Amino acid sequence: MLRPHPAVLRRLVEEYEALTAAEAARGPAELNPRAHDLAYTLCVSTGTRDVEHALEAARQWLAAAPAPAREPVAPMAGQRMPATEPV
Repeated sequence: MLRPHPAVLRRLVEEYEALTAAEAARGPAELNPRAHDLAYTLCVSTGTRDVEHALEAARQWLAAAPAPAREPVAPMAGQRMPATEPV
């Protein structure tokens, strides 16, 4: 089975957990559409049928994955990258 890139999987887990935590703080309600989409994507990505199993599998895979490389920081909107001097 193909596995998603650890950075992609990590982002899915983090976003899903943030959304469900925010919803839990507001009280009982139906999962919002984005959280539902993330749950589905996690299930498909991990080959599971429910989000709890998907999160468990994702956490195991992420624990076994190599440490993430530091991502380059992109300039903020409206800012220019510093010009490099010709050699």
